[in-house]
Amino acid sequence: MAIEILPSLLAADFGNLAADVLRAEASGADRLHLDVMDAHFVPNLSFGPDVVALARKVAPDFWRHVHLMMTRPDLYLEKFRDAGAQTIQIHVEADVDVHRELKRIEAMGVKSALALNPETPAEAVFPYLKETREILVMTVHPGYGGQKFIPECLPKIAAIRKRAPEIDLMVDGGVNGETAILAAEAGANQFVAGSYLFKQPDMKAAVAAMRRDLARCP
Repeated sequence: MAIEILPSLLAADFGNLAADVLRAEASGADRLHLDVMDAHFVPNLSFGPDVVALARKVAPDFWRHVHLMMTRPDLYLEKFRDAGAQTIQIHVEADVDVHRELKRIEAMGVKSALALNPETPAEAVFPYLKETREILVMTVHPGYGGQKFIPECLPKIAAIRKRAPEIDLMVDGGVNGETAILAAEAGANQFVAGSYLFKQPDMKAAVAAMRRDLARCP
C-alpha cells in the first residue's frame, strides 16, 4: 500500500491560513486534510466550505481531503463538493443512512471515505468496505487537536486491515514520528498529522523523515 501523509489544517495559523496551505503543499505531503466540526457531533466548531474553497484557490493542485465530523453530513455534501472537496469522509456514527450517503458522495464525482471514533468497534465499518475508498480510524476522541494517541486503537486498525487488505486505511489523532510507526505496523498506510507537522520549523524535513521511517515498516 502506498504511504500517504496528510497535514491537518486544523493545526494551522488561522491568521495566515493561505500561507499555511502553501507551506503544507511545499512540504511534499500527499494531501491536505480539512477537519470540519459542527459543535454537535463533536464539542468544537471549526470551519465550513469557505476554507475548503480557500485551499482550492491558493493550492489548486493539492488534493483536498475533507473530514465531516458532523451529525448530519448529508445536509452539506453538495456545499463541500462545490467548494472543492475531492474526498469527503463521513462518520459511521453519524445520524444518516451510511450506505446511501457513501453512494451519494461517489455519484457527485467525489471519493468517499468512512471514519469511526475510538470507542466504535471495527465491526461497525465492515458492512461498508465495498462501498468506500478509505477507512479512517480516529486515534483520539475527535474535537480538538494536540491530543495524545490512544494505543488501544491499534488492534482495531489491525482488524480492519485483516478484513480489507486492499483498502486505504488512515489514522488521525496524536500522530507523530513515533506513533505513526505503531499505526503502520498495525496496518495503516495513510497518516494525518496536525500539531506535529505544523509546529515543525521545517515541515518539509519532517514529512521526509516520517515518509522514510514509514517506508521501513514491514
